[in-house]
Amino acid sequence: MSGHGMSLAEEKIRHLRIWEGAVEVEPLDGGMTNENFLVTDRGRRFVVRLGGDIPVHHVIRSNELAASRAAEAVGVSPAVIYHEPGVLVLDHIAGRTLAPEDLGDPLTLPRVISLVRTSHQQIPRHLQGPAQIFWVFHVLRDYARLLQAEDSPFKNRIEDFLTIVTQTEALSGPYDVVFAHNDLLAANFMDDGARLWLIDWEYAGFNTPLFDLSGMAANNGLSDMQQKEMLEIYFDVSLNDELWRRYQAMKMAALLREVMWSMVSELHSALDFDYSNYTQDSLYRFEAAYEGFSRDYI
Repeated sequence: MSGHGMSLAEEKIRHLRIWEGAVEVEPLDGGMTNENFLVTDRGRRFVVRLGGDIPVHHVIRSNELAASRAAEAVGVSPAVIYHEPGVLVLDHIAGRTLAPEDLGDPLTLPRVISLVRTSHQQIPRHLQGPAQIFWVFHVLRDYARLLQAEDSPFKNRIEDFLTIVTQTEALSGPYDVVFAHNDLLAANFMDDGARLWLIDWEYAGFNTPLFDLSGMAANNGLSDMQQKEMLEIYFDVSLNDELWRRYQAMKMAALLREVMWSMVSELHSALDFDYSNYTQDSLYRFEAAYEGFSRDYI
């Protein structure tokens, strides 16, 4: 991010009409689709998220706002303090951001799964206004069309990707429907010492729970044993072959979404983030996982 860009963002934040005094503004690392800042106003701390709609990624900020308010009502996410177009101000959670290795901790994993399940089941009771569906197979086909139309350097991979989309959609059903987060990176979980929080609802929408679970496992390096434990805790059942097959198929879709998300971001994002390296890392993880999956199920 350039100094000029930073000053414009800070200036925009300083002039928000909600502040009671002169504010301190500090950039936060980690934003891959928006800019995040820590703001201190008369001793009270807030997080300010700057970012507009991103149609190529199916990100609509009015949807993020509605999901954030519903998550606040459930008690799983910090309070929404203020919003205007391109700006979302949230209460600051004093705690630490989880790392991928935290999710594999035998004491932490059940707490994470409980938080995710509560979000899935209870947010629809508080959601107001139009609601999105985040159907990964549609997202992947949409990405494919965009990458072909814009002459992506990965254009020669698209037909193979679309074949995999068809395979995994057929193998991952039948589907339950919940209100999912759809971006369960470790960095979106916070621990304040007493409880866990789930933040950043920009991709939220109705979906199958297997997408959140498989995405969380894939993004955070959970072992097969941890993944089986995760499924048994979430569904409160003994794992059977059918559930494991559906889950593995959805995990391929989740891994491929990460790959194609980054390929599209290489073409469209102006944020200071190394999408090229992220694409290569994601592609390596997907190809390694898909080799085993295709051997077992295709």
